[in-house]
Amino acid sequence: MEALLSLWHSTGLYHLTWGQAVMIGVGLVLLYLAIRKNFEPLLLVPIGFGGILANIPVAGLAESAVSQALHFGDSALLAQMASALGVDPAAGVEALMRAYHQAAPALQAQLHNLATDANFSDGLLYLIYTVGLTTGVFPLLIFMGVGAMTDFGPLLANPRTLLLGAAAQFGIFAALLGALALNAVGMDFSLADAASIGIIGGADGPTSIYVTARLAPDLLGAIAVAAYSYMALVPLIQPPVIRLLTTRKEREIRMEQLRPVGRLEKILFPVLLLILVALLLPDAAPLLGMFCFGNLMREAGVVSRLVDTTSNALINTVTILLGLAVGAKLSAESFLVLETLGILLLGLAAFVIGTASGVLMARLMNAVGKVPVNPIIGAAGVSAVPMAARVANRVGLEANPHNHLLMHAMGPNVAGVIGSAVAAGVLLNMVG
Repeated sequence: MEALLSLWHSTGLYHLTWGQAVMIGVGLVLLYLAIRKNFEPLLLVPIGFGGILANIPVAGLAESAVSQALHFGDSALLAQMASALGVDPAAGVEALMRAYHQAAPALQAQLHNLATDANFSDGLLYLIYTVGLTTGVFPLLIFMGVGAMTDFGPLLANPRTLLLGAAAQFGIFAALLGALALNAVGMDFSLADAASIGIIGGADGPTSIYVTARLAPDLLGAIAVAAYSYMALVPLIQPPVIRLLTTRKEREIRMEQLRPVGRLEKILFPVLLLILVALLLPDAAPLLGMFCFGNLMREAGVVSRLVDTTSNALINTVTILLGLAVGAKLSAESFLVLETLGILLLGLAAFVIGTASGVLMARLMNAVGKVPVNPIIGAAGVSAVPMAARVANRVGLEANPHNHLLMHAMGPNVAGVIGSAVAAGVLLNMVG
């Protein structure tokens, strides 16, 4: 009987909490949306599965060796670790974990050795997260891959569209202010939290993850889910905003054929862009640097093997690991809170405001300029590449079946990627 009781106490079911059960359900919902509804499947499949793995009791896949030792170690080990931290063992595991995170690196290493000596080890997802997200490596490698797949031609052919990409970033700072305003109704967002939430408005998943991992890692799961979910919903979110802010006559505007862009222009642009922006805003250099490096490899035309690896095998591998690492942060204590609802609402507001800002900027350009701009392409200023450009093209064809805006919309779409990286640099500089 004692053997059966011991076996029951060792099962995950015995240790399963309601919060873990709910989060496993959340992971299953993400898998359903990715597989059945095709919502950003490349990220939501590994994020959803990672969330399920992270919430399996006792397995400790998303926990460090120290965390597992504090949760499941015997009383002697707990007392030894508490003594090293200078905390009363009766204070509880949460107090001990807080003391551990505030401890000096040498003391943390000592506790890690105690945990490993007691046969506890770092979980797989914890290791992936530590290697890839705490260092920022995964989002940067993805940015390099995106750069290798990006064509700056439409932007160079019509440089004015850079203004549309810049205007669409207004949603980032509006959401930041909105997050701080929600503190008045019971939320608890710090400035770093607000900056991480605001970056959702850039409609750029890797940028959102990079900034959040640096500023507010506890919110990483909720922000990543919000960012990629709304990116998948761009075809539903943007068209009503575009129609609300434009007349049918404006949506029917025909734009001039884009001029051909020479190879030399395409080679020089990423180099000059990086130098100019990085000298003014060094905090933007990591994201923008990897993006420009990937694009330079593409346009140079002499490293086709590297471009192929970067835009296929490397970015696919990193995407899998990034998704699993984000899923590791889908814990009940950080996700099942009122603040998550605030993040989801602010993320939606940021997308809407960013879209509206781009459209209104295009209308302003028409008011002060001589060359007409179809305001629909302003919506592509959010950096959901190339989905936002495709949505703009579709809305344009609805107004005029002969009005093909895809290549025109790619200009502000690519400018949005640059704008979100610059906005991330501004936030890291101000808050980080």
